[in-house]
Amino acid sequence: MQFFSLIRHILFGSCFMAIASANPANAQDSWRDLYRPQTFDGMPCRVMTPLSFAPNTNYPVIVSLHGAGGKGTDNKKQLKDWNRQLAEKQIRMDFPCYVVAPQADQLWNSEHLRKIKNIIGTLPSADMNRIYVLGHSMGGHGTYIFTQLDPDFFAAAAPSAGSGLRRTEPFIFPEKIKDLPIWAFHGDKDSVCPIEKDQTVFDEMKRLGGNMKFTVWQGDNHGVSGKFIPGAKNGTTHTSSERCDSEPDFLKWLFAQSK
Repeated sequence: MQFFSLIRHILFGSCFMAIASANPANAQDSWRDLYRPQTFDGMPCRVMTPLSFAPNTNYPVIVSLHGAGGKGTDNKKQLKDWNRQLAEKQIRMDFPCYVVAPQADQLWNSEHLRKIKNIIGTLPSADMNRIYVLGHSMGGHGTYIFTQLDPDFFAAAAPSAGSGLRRTEPFIFPEKIKDLPIWAFHGDKDSVCPIEKDQTVFDEMKRLGGNMKFTVWQGDNHGVSGKFIPGAKNGTTHTSSERCDSEPDFLKWLFAQSK
């Protein structure tokens, strides 16, 4: 029954898009309605299902972690620019997947991860070997935290403008996640979460021979969350070892990762 409920959501979303296209004022934000709202164990969450279901196919899951600007309980503010990008029809056709966008009212922690795992457990045909986590700012920090809490749960991670470091002490231990494919992104002029923290993580991953790519956006401050999916010319990517997948396109890299 849950599967057919999700299918109805997809059909409803298609009808809504057709109506919205006739009304330009609504069309601009109609992508948000592709993320169906629910509350799971007290945690607000929105889930976008694959564009279509194919028989005997399992679908990857992207866990999307918002930054501090998305905190709350309204089940709306957590949808960010990368959620809009993932909702584009061509991307949904090329990379069919679930996108799970929970909302937290505090820093991401182990209780949030427990609830997210339970949500993923309810998704029909979810590929448990391809669970990805990404986020920006507080969500980038949360990406590092989640991968430390359970590095075996995820197939890849992509933190943007986060470090997993406190001001003076490590909040993560890179040796726990050195084998997990990670692609981190950071503006070199970031005054909110200075790049030096992320650089510290990358340097340690390099020392350990870890599997981490690190893209630095030259001249950019903190607001770079819309860049990691499409890419940008001012980015320079470094690798921690020869183990890193050299694919330059972010989504192609992400969906190629599997446990």
